[in-house]
Amino acid sequence: MEWSHIIAFNLALVAAIASPGPAMLYFIRTTLAGGRVIGLYTVCGLGVMAATWTALAFMGLGAVFALFPWAFVIFKTIGALYLIWIAFQTWRHARAPMGAAPTPPARAFLGGVLVNLSNPKSVLFAAAVIMVIFPQGMPIADKALIVANHLLIELIFGSALVLAFSTKRVSAGYLRAKPLLDRIAASVLGLLGLRLLLSR
Repeated sequence: MEWSHIIAFNLALVAAIASPGPAMLYFIRTTLAGGRVIGLYTVCGLGVMAATWTALAFMGLGAVFALFPWAFVIFKTIGALYLIWIAFQTWRHARAPMGAAPTPPARAFLGGVLVNLSNPKSVLFAAAVIMVIFPQGMPIADKALIVANHLLIELIFGSALVLAFSTKRVSAGYLRAKPLLDRIAASVLGLLGLRLLLSR
């Protein structure tokens, strides 16, 4: 493995992270609602699960899904229903004021893990990128380095966005427009859940 492989992998990662999806939408809303610390814990949860998908891709989970499509369908259906549930709860509480009790950091972390866990296509993406970029037969140490690198990129990129969205001006704007923004977020999450549920 050469550094050029890592650079190519990181470019693919940044493009995937920056594309609008459930993970980005979820941690931006969580940051706006709960503040910087809660946003950072959410990003940590998202990053840990994303890196775990890459580790599982190295272990061959993508091949397992290809051999046993029913396992992928079950996993995908559960994930899609979870996203739809988040969308329903967000819509339902759109007009509710922000609670006085802050979100516990552990809950924010777990929420991030569950959102990225809800998309089994991540392991197929990781497997495809790994096959295209990296040479076959890499030692375990190189694979561990790639997984650690994935986690680091997720944390750096996500933390930068959290810092940008956790300013007082942005947070105050969110609170003023909370009912509308929450319903937009709920609609997008719901549509993403339905897309995942109906996709092949």
